[in-house]
Amino acid sequence: MMPTNRTTSRSTRRLALSAMLAALALIFSYVEVLIPLPVPVPGIKLGIANLVIVMAIYKLGFRYAFTINCVRIVIAGLLFSGVFGMIYSFAGGILSLLVMYLLQRTGWFSMVGVSMAGGVAHNLGQLITASLLVQSVRMMSYFSILLFSGLISGILIGVLASLIYRRLPDLQV
Repeated sequence: MMPTNRTTSRSTRRLALSAMLAALALIFSYVEVLIPLPVPVPGIKLGIANLVIVMAIYKLGFRYAFTINCVRIVIAGLLFSGVFGMIYSFAGGILSLLVMYLLQRTGWFSMVGVSMAGGVAHNLGQLITASLLVQSVRMMSYFSILLFSGLISGILIGVLASLIYRRLPDLQV
């Protein structure tokens, strides 16, 4: 049975929107590389690309957000951070996405709360990966610093995502 034109059109719109969001997330990843942080602490980032992922979770659902996130991580890893950067990004990105999606599905948390938890989960995923790679649990002592930075960046990204989300038209995707 062939899909209807309406189904095909909807799938095409979702695919096109996903490609645009993946490109936007990649651009945000590049911009993040260019922005010097006032605190020279390894592992701390603004998490600007997460803005796109939060929006994708709310607009498109988990499957599309997962694909957008993976595409961004692979391309950004190849262009900017190398294999180890890609490994850390996958660990943080996947854990963050899972946490944000699960919290969003409960309906108990605002977009800011979901993003904040995602920022913390991203840092935790990267820290766990670092601990496994260097085979030292001592890496986890760095979590207090990354917890604070994940909270702050997650709140900022969540507020921005919430403001943008309210102003976006219903895309009917």
